[in-house]
Amino acid sequence: MADAVMNVEKDVDKVVMKFQEIRNHTENTLDDLIQQIQSYQRDLMLLSSPTNELTEIQCDLLYDNVIKKTRNTISQFSSEHRDIHASVSRIGKVIDKNFVYDYSSVNNEAVFENPANVNILNQVIVEHFLRQGMLEIAEQLTKEAKLDIPDNKKKPFTELNNILDALKCHNLEPALEWAIAHREQLRQQNSNTNLEFKLHRLQFIELLKGGVENQMKLISYARQYFQPLADKHEKEIQALMGSLLYLRTGLQNSPYSYLLDCLSWNEICDIFTRDACALLGLSVESPLTVTINAGCIALPALLNIKHVMQQRQVTNVWNTRDELPIEIDLSRKCHFHSVFACPILRQQSTENNPPMRLVCGHVISRDALNKLSNGTKLKCPYCPMEQNPNDARLIHF
Repeated sequence: MADAVMNVEKDVDKVVMKFQEIRNHTENTLDDLIQQIQSYQRDLMLLSSPTNELTEIQCDLLYDNVIKKTRNTISQFSSEHRDIHASVSRIGKVIDKNFVYDYSSVNNEAVFENPANVNILNQVIVEHFLRQGMLEIAEQLTKEAKLDIPDNKKKPFTELNNILDALKCHNLEPALEWAIAHREQLRQQNSNTNLEFKLHRLQFIELLKGGVENQMKLISYARQYFQPLADKHEKEIQALMGSLLYLRTGLQNSPYSYLLDCLSWNEICDIFTRDACALLGLSVESPLTVTINAGCIALPALLNIKHVMQQRQVTNVWNTRDELPIEIDLSRKCHFHSVFACPILRQQSTENNPPMRLVCGHVISRDALNKLSNGTKLKCPYCPMEQNPNDARLIHF
């Protein structure tokens, strides 16, 4: 897979470089053409002066030169465009050559023969569009898929996107109103970020940028909004108030210059999204995005194992596609809850088959415990310790 990516990347780099060369050549050619036209224009003005009589032949000659030069330039641009179009077209062939595009061997189309599963998939796609603020697309898909999504489920997404759009325009008012309106709920969920304070902090920094003219506004703002939050953010508030000493000389040349970091706006967008999604009972990232990313990571490994099975003629080993034939590491980004797989039966634990801790400290599934037990005796499969299976304890990860 890495070799395939590198092969495609080389061809893409060649096309990008060619684009850059043509762009530079086009700009230089156009500049030369403009200068020549301006030169012809000056010549016409000189020949048309009272001291010079411009003959019809001379005039036609100048016009012909301009037209000829322009047509040649256009023809040259068209030829270069055809060349670059052919290079871009070859990229598709390189991708087809280096990547497998037939994934039928690892998919399970039978899953979507069930109308209920199709309905769930459509709901996930609609929610993704709502999260992205693509309300019209989500509404159209809802109609075409005949989904029943009440307005009260759509409204939070609309409100969230409107607030995020305002934050991207450096407008804190909608976010502050939302944080104040949901103050108690945010406290109950033990928000470590304390969204309301960070919003007020950023608003205070925006006033700081106004210089000494905003001094009284800053003091008034701090008294009104920082005083109720002082018990949890005392040191941060002290730093903000200390920055007032440098209003006259300029905050950018002071020990508090870090307050002007523009990354604060990106941070506040992330914090608001995280807290708002937690309050609404939603994941921070779109489930559709997470699923597609996980599939992209898992797909190469699945194609490789399928190829190996076909070579060794053991395709029956993976006769059901509801379970993966191998363990695939999707990285920490895709870890959302604890998972235990029994090292004896190679099965993932469930509510009916939970993990059990033996006296010796080793953990196996309840089904494995029952199969290994011999009356009141059990020998641990990983160490020689014998014990009573009744002494095993249910554990939760």
